[in-house]
Amino acid sequence: MEKLMNILKELRPEIDFEKETKLIDGGILDSFDMVSLIGELNESFGIEISFDDMEPENFNSAEQIYQMIVRLQSED
Repeated sequence: MEKLMNILKELRPEIDFEKETKLIDGGILDSFDMVSLIGELNESFGIEISFDDMEPENFNSAEQIYQMIVRLQSED
């Protein structure tokens, strides 16, 4: 989870992710460049994440993104 939080903070340093736990409700996930976010996640975690995997309505917290990463890693 710490690795994911570091990626989110690197891509959006102006957001305090410790306080902003709701990524969708706060409009935060929508403000990410999804190509950059997916590229960083793929590279950092060594998995293949697609745009279909990252449908914004499925993720309202970094924890949900992390659970997707764990699931994809276990499928490899």
